[in-house]
Amino acid sequence: MNYARKNIQQIGGYVPGEQITGRRIVKLNTNENPYPPSPKVGEAVAAFQWELLRLYPEPTAKPLRECAEKVFGIPKECIICGNGSDDLLTIALRTFVNDGEAFAYISPSYSLYPVLADLQGAVKRPIELTEDFGLPEDIAEQAGDAKLLILARPNAPTGNSFPKERMRRLCSDFKGVVWIDEAYADFADDNCLELVREFPNVVVSRTFSKSYSLAGLRLGIAFANESLVYEMNKLKDSYNTDRFAQTIGAAALSDQEYLRTTVAKIRATRQKTSQALEARGCKVLPSQSNFIFFIPACRPAKEVFEKLRERGLLVRYFNLPRVDCYVRLTVGTDDEMAELMQALAEIDK
Repeated sequence: MNYARKNIQQIGGYVPGEQITGRRIVKLNTNENPYPPSPKVGEAVAAFQWELLRLYPEPTAKPLRECAEKVFGIPKECIICGNGSDDLLTIALRTFVNDGEAFAYISPSYSLYPVLADLQGAVKRPIELTEDFGLPEDIAEQAGDAKLLILARPNAPTGNSFPKERMRRLCSDFKGVVWIDEAYADFADDNCLELVREFPNVVVSRTFSKSYSLAGLRLGIAFANESLVYEMNKLKDSYNTDRFAQTIGAAALSDQEYLRTTVAKIRATRQKTSQALEARGCKVLPSQSNFIFFIPACRPAKEVFEKLRERGLLVRYFNLPRVDCYVRLTVGTDDEMAELMQALAEIDK
């Protein structure tokens, strides 16, 4: 006897990137930051009063929201925190989309979006990106009566971004909630945070997993009109960010100079690696993220993925329409990228 809800029985769930232990690997498959968190994080960990773990954390992550208010200039009443940005995406579906209502999202994009729709019992309304993975001109019309439209900007797994003026027009045209998933925004040339101030239906979410090097902590943050945050707070778990995460997150946010330094290094390595891949004859999509999406020059993407894995280099391959000819490569250190390029040279022989 299967006691699960029918829609749960029918889905496979989200499949995270592969994790391997027991042997030496170069992990370039889940877009983690190759550099450690800010030294201020280490100081906060050392000073953390472990005795306080017997007490529940502040339920709204007020200390972290107050720190974010100072950094981003958004009032703390317009900020909500979560157990990773994925937690916030789940809250979004539960807040804005009833069972049987439509949920729109761009495709190809983050593969969690359709899974969240299935979990909520929503009607999936994927909107195909253009041939060069841009936004279609009629995206608002295609979204139609959907209650929620989610776009990743920069997009994953493609790594490209969308013009801000095009985003502004979309936020004005679409009648539901526009959720801009900015997990990779710190690596891009610009972001859409200002749209939160301009439109009452816009939410911008960020993660601490990528640019702040805190993927192991699980912490996310979102910015929106106070009325939207008020409604989302009803759906979140009472204590969805723990005391330790709130403390460490505030320490990371407080060191914006360190953030800029590590982001600059990753962007420089991204450019150098993209040029090296192009010199090998690969087709490389312009990236605004901390990863590179490319079509290998001499062998099929799946074969390149498998041969790199044999050599202890983990990258990401998506066996999905439109992207099954690409490999996604996290930008690592310069030494890791050199090892990758050497492996590609061997594979191409």
